[in-house]
Amino acid sequence: MKLAHTFRIPAAQALAAVILLSLPLVAGCAFDSGVAGEPPASEAVTPVVDDAIPVAALPLFRGRIESVLRFSTNLEAENRVDVLAEAERHVTDLLVEEGDSVRAGQTMLLLEDEAQRTALKRVESQLERSRLEYERQRRLFEQELISEQAYNQARYDLEQLELALEDAERELGYATVTAPISGVVTERLINVGDHVETHTKLFEIVDFDSIVARVFVPERQLAGLFVGQPARVLAQSLAGSRDAAIERISPVVDPQSGTVKVTLGIPGNQGLLPGMYVEVDLVAAALEDTLLAPKRALVYDQEQVFVFRVAQDDDGPRAERLLVRILIESEDVVHLEGDLADGERLIVAGQAGLKDGARIRLLDPREALGSGAELGAASTPTYQPAS
Repeated sequence: MKLAHTFRIPAAQALAAVILLSLPLVAGCAFDSGVAGEPPASEAVTPVVDDAIPVAALPLFRGRIESVLRFSTNLEAENRVDVLAEAERHVTDLLVEEGDSVRAGQTMLLLEDEAQRTALKRVESQLERSRLEYERQRRLFEQELISEQAYNQARYDLEQLELALEDAERELGYATVTAPISGVVTERLINVGDHVETHTKLFEIVDFDSIVARVFVPERQLAGLFVGQPARVLAQSLAGSRDAAIERISPVVDPQSGTVKVTLGIPGNQGLLPGMYVEVDLVAAALEDTLLAPKRALVYDQEQVFVFRVAQDDDGPRAERLLVRILIESEDVVHLEGDLADGERLIVAGQAGLKDGARIRLLDPREALGSGAELGAASTPTYQPAS
């Protein structure tokens, strides 16, 4: 029994010693195999860096584009008349008011006319007697019963009274003031009972169908203008645009400003008013179903214009720099001359500082450009003529 007990104690101690001696080796193996513990900082793995530049791109598309010249001006009415008093009288009746439409020849105002009516009757009576006297003198002269001088005097008296009748009728006519043109009464300056002098302004009439826009075009752009050239008129107070066309082009250049006066007619008025501030777009050129690019894609380098096209190779998408020339531009889109084709994508965000051949990473255009409205403006042709 003693022998057995003595054997067990050393065996247990030996086993414990073996376990303690083995701990450092096991810990080292654990670190080497990565099964347990954390690797030393000096042995951490360096992550791979993605050097692709994030950009957004939009495709080329086909649509309509216009090249326009934009000017600002105030509308004018070519047919505008001041109605003046032709005699010194009192106003007895007022027949129209501001805002009324009138026709040419329509009575607008009446002046006192009693004295003129009496004068006319007096002349008519004298003229009737003179005609009878002339006829009597003519018969006597034909019978050689009176001298030629007496006959000529009778004829002269008749002619003078005929002229007096015309004067009396004219004076009476001055009492009735009529519209010289068709249009709208835009101003009334008198009231019933007023005493007016000769040439006193009574009314102003404007023909709203004669409204024109006059713009002054730089001399260098004169070659692209012609009579009948279409244009648009935009007023801040009215929705949409109004049709117009060039009516006249001045044959001379203003030496001080270097501009040419161009008059545009606006058919049918279209709700425009004289004096209204408007912007005029002269359509210098227009292309239908042509290849268009978002204006955002343009990159200016001194006097040259470039775009970055999305190119694909084995390593993924890359930026390809292309030299282009702007043929027509509007607010949002451009028609370019260059090595471009339908469906190709041009970088519209992130191209600042981009190098030719740089690796790129394509982002969602909606995230890069912001709102859907911004995206639509960059990718679809809209009418916003450039100045």
